[in-house]
Amino acid sequence: MKAFEIQKTFGLDALTLVDRPDPVPGPRQVLIRLRAVSLNYRDLLMVQGLYYPKQPLPLIPLSDGVGEVVRVGDGVTRVKPGQRVSPIFCQKWIAGPPTRVKLLSALGGPLDGTLAEQMIVDEEGLVAVPDHLSDEEAATLPCAAVTAWSALVEQGGLHAGDTLLVLGTGGVSIFALQFAKLQGARVIVTSSSDAKLERAKSLGADELVNYKTTPDWDKKAKELTGGTGVDHVLEVGGGGTFPKSVRAVRVGGHISLIGVLSGPTTEVNLAPILMQNIRVQGVIVGSRETFESMNRAVERHRLRPVLDRVFPFAEARAAFEYMAGQGHFGKIVIRIA
Repeated sequence: MKAFEIQKTFGLDALTLVDRPDPVPGPRQVLIRLRAVSLNYRDLLMVQGLYYPKQPLPLIPLSDGVGEVVRVGDGVTRVKPGQRVSPIFCQKWIAGPPTRVKLLSALGGPLDGTLAEQMIVDEEGLVAVPDHLSDEEAATLPCAAVTAWSALVEQGGLHAGDTLLVLGTGGVSIFALQFAKLQGARVIVTSSSDAKLERAKSLGADELVNYKTTPDWDKKAKELTGGTGVDHVLEVGGGGTFPKSVRAVRVGGHISLIGVLSGPTTEVNLAPILMQNIRVQGVIVGSRETFESMNRAVERHRLRPVLDRVFPFAEARAAFEYMAGQGHFGKIVIRIA
């Protein structure tokens, strides 16, 4: 089979198309032929050597994808040949809260990921995907969608009538917008692009804030809530935006920290978090149980993920370069088959 590897050193130039032996499933294992995979910012950092510089190489990157079950090993009962499935992000995180052992079973580092024609997955590490989605759409679900669902629904307790502030228009942010509208929430979206904001409006965004023309977007968010502050912030910026997110949220509000696009560190005044009873929750994707719960909502509401661009398998490196440019809206996908 063919696969892309990060070989002896990190960097986009080190991403190399190689031939590997066709894998054979053992007991309780499943061989899937991948049809499409999608990129997350974590994947770009991994290839660049910025996510975990001590990661052993070579490594097949990417954690998200969808494929067809080709062959099953002895004792497999959860899936059957011909079924369309996605591997879960952390292969040992079936249910409950995360643990160190569960998090060390992540695809795309430390385990080989999905940027290959075929892969072996334990039967417990797979979920069926909604039938109404194309392969390219289904490939976006395992990380970005599950992260947004976990942040807002399972951990954030977002309710109808709540106001959510979404930073940016990347994969997790757009899923958060879509899921929040399913819950009946009001959504404020920020971006540096008026064109992207208009696209967000077409997906249901209620208020739009260009953070280049309105650098005090935290004050604008408070203004849009009558001075109260938003109920929930989906925080993807990290160090560069977190202090403003604290100022934008209401007393007793919730901040879901899911990204560090503007850096992992910052100086924060802890007093407002303490005195205003603000909850800050780090979110690292979710369990198989969470994935399956989200899929039921996706299926019931016929929700369709937003795709920015689809690259052919041979142009995988170009897909990473495109992500590095940060001009995308929604998800970047690579078609395998």
